[in-house]
Amino acid sequence: MNKERKRLEDLRSQRWLAPDNTRSFAHRQRLQQMGLRREEFMSRPVIAIVNTWSDLSPCHAHLRERAEAVKRGILQAGGMPFELPAMSLGEVLVKPTTMIYRNFLAMEVEELLRSLPIDGAVLLGGCDKTVPGLLMGALSADLPCIFVPAGPMLNDRYRGEKVGAGTHTRKFWDERQAGHLSGREWIALESHMARTPGTCNTMGTASTMTLIAEAMGFTLPNAASIPAMDAAHTRMASASGARIVEMVWEDLKPSTFFNEKAVANGVAAYMAIGGSTNAAIHLIAIAGRGNVPLTLDDIQRLGAGVPVLANILPSGTSLMEDFYYAGGLPAVLQRIHAGLSLDCMTVNGRTLGDNLEGAQCEDDDVVRPVAQPVSDAGALAVLRGNLAPSGAVIKPSAASEHFLKHSGRALVFDSMADLNARINDPELDVDENTVLVLRNGGPLGAPGMPEWGNLPIPQKLLEKGVRDMVRVSDSRMSGTHYGTCVLHVAPEAAAGGPLALIRTGDIIDLDVAAGRLDVRLTDEELDARRAQWQPAINMPPRGYTKIFLEHVTQANEGCDFDFLKGWHPPVEPSIY
Repeated sequence: MNKERKRLEDLRSQRWLAPDNTRSFAHRQRLQQMGLRREEFMSRPVIAIVNTWSDLSPCHAHLRERAEAVKRGILQAGGMPFELPAMSLGEVLVKPTTMIYRNFLAMEVEELLRSLPIDGAVLLGGCDKTVPGLLMGALSADLPCIFVPAGPMLNDRYRGEKVGAGTHTRKFWDERQAGHLSGREWIALESHMARTPGTCNTMGTASTMTLIAEAMGFTLPNAASIPAMDAAHTRMASASGARIVEMVWEDLKPSTFFNEKAVANGVAAYMAIGGSTNAAIHLIAIAGRGNVPLTLDDIQRLGAGVPVLANILPSGTSLMEDFYYAGGLPAVLQRIHAGLSLDCMTVNGRTLGDNLEGAQCEDDDVVRPVAQPVSDAGALAVLRGNLAPSGAVIKPSAASEHFLKHSGRALVFDSMADLNARINDPELDVDENTVLVLRNGGPLGAPGMPEWGNLPIPQKLLEKGVRDMVRVSDSRMSGTHYGTCVLHVAPEAAAGGPLALIRTGDIIDLDVAAGRLDVRLTDEELDARRAQWQPAINMPPRGYTKIFLEHVTQANEGCDFDFLKGWHPPVEPSIY
C-alpha cells in the first residue's frame, strides 16, 4: 500500500472539475443542473456505486436499498457518491445464458469507470457472472474499488429438512419425475423455496465467487457470507462506502494488492469451500485481467491437498445461512492459514493475516476441522486425454465415488434440443453404466456455454432408483448441481475438438485419480472422422453475439475476449 496520501489536486476527478476553462465550466454547470451545490463535488472524492440491481434480477432485488446504505457511508466519510447502473445478470431469467454477457458487463464496468470523473468505485453484485464481470472490469480500469457481495437468501424448510435454491430444485424434480412427489407439493415448493432476495444459499457459483473475491482481498472481512436480509448486510454496505473514500486517499488500487499470492489465496479458498466448477473459468479470466497468468494446471497445483471443509450443499448438507453463523470464510481460512499468503493486502488496509486474528469456528459440523473434512476427493480435478486435449474439469466432492473410475458406452446428443426430444423416450437404449454425452454446448456451439452439463437422468432410470450417471459435456454446470459430470471439455465440439467426433456406442474411459478422459479410438480413427466433420456455427449477422463468437476464447483460457486478455495500463480519456 502506498504510504503517501493523495492531495485534493491529485484526484482523478479534478481533471474534469478543477481547471478554469470552458470544458470544466460545462462539467460543473451540468452537475449543478442536477441540484448539487458546487461544494458537494469540488472538494471531495467522487465515488461511483456500480449497481447491478434490476427488477428482473431476484438475487439483486435488495441492491437498490443497499446502494443507499453505501451512499450514507460515502457521505459520512467525506466523499460524493454517484450511482451508475450496470447490466444485471440474473442467472435464471437471462437467456440464452448469463455467461454470454459476462464479458459485456466487464467491458461496461471498465468503460464506466474510465469515461467518467470517478476516483473510486463500490461494486454491488453477487449473482454468478456478475462477480467476475465486475472484478474483471475493475481490474482493467485499476481505480480504487471495493466489492459489496449481494449475500445469500435465507433458508427454507420442507418436512423438517433445510431447503435451498438450486440443488434442491434438481433433487425435487428427479423425485417428481420418478413419481414420488405430487403436483400439489411441487407447486407449493415453487412458492417458498426461494423465500427472500439474495443469491442461491447453496455453495453455488454465486457464493463461490463472492467468497473467492473476499479471499483475494476485494471485500471487507466476512462480507461474503452475510445473508442478504440480515441487518449486518446493510451495515457492511455502509462500512464499504466509508472505506472506499479512504482507499482513494491511500491510492489503494487493485494493482497494488492483486497479485500471484492473492490469486493463490483465492484458489485455496475455492478448494476449502468446495466451490463451483464455474470458478475455474472465472478465476482464469479475473487473474488475466490482473496480469497474473493462470491455467487449469495452476489451479490444480495451487489447490492440491486443500480439503473440502465447508459442509454446504451440493458437497455437504448445510446452507449459507448456517455457514455465516459458523463463522463464514474467516473460520475456513483460519483452519488452512498455514497454506495461505497472510501478508497479502486487502481493501480494508490490513493484511489477510491481520484480518484473521481472532477468527474462530462456531460450528465444527458446518466448517469442519482439517482432520475431518467433508470430502477427501477435492473440489476440482482437471482431466486430460484424447477426448479433452486442452482439459476438462469435474467436481469429485459432488460426484459418486464409484463413478470416479468408470468405462461406459457413449450415448451422444448433438444439442440440448436433441437431448430434450429423446432423453425420456421409454425405448432409449440406456442403462446406469451408459455415459451421457452432450456436445455443442461450449462458448461457440451453444453459443455462450450455458449450464447444460448436469444432464438429466432418463426418466425410466429414475423410476428404477438411479440418481447419478457419468455425464460428459463441453458446456458448464450450475454450481448448485451435483453428480458425476465432466464439464468444460476443450477444445469444444464446435471448435473441432474430439468431442465432435465421437459416436453413440464408443467406449469412454474416465479415471479421475489419473486425471484422464479418453475415448477408445486410435489417432488414425479420430483423424478419419475429423476429415468428414463439418463445422456448423450459426454466425448471427449483427450485434453483441456476433462479437462474442468472433473473439471469445475457449473454456481453459477463461472465455474472455482475445482483445481484452491480459493487463495494460489504463488509458485516460482526453479532456478538451
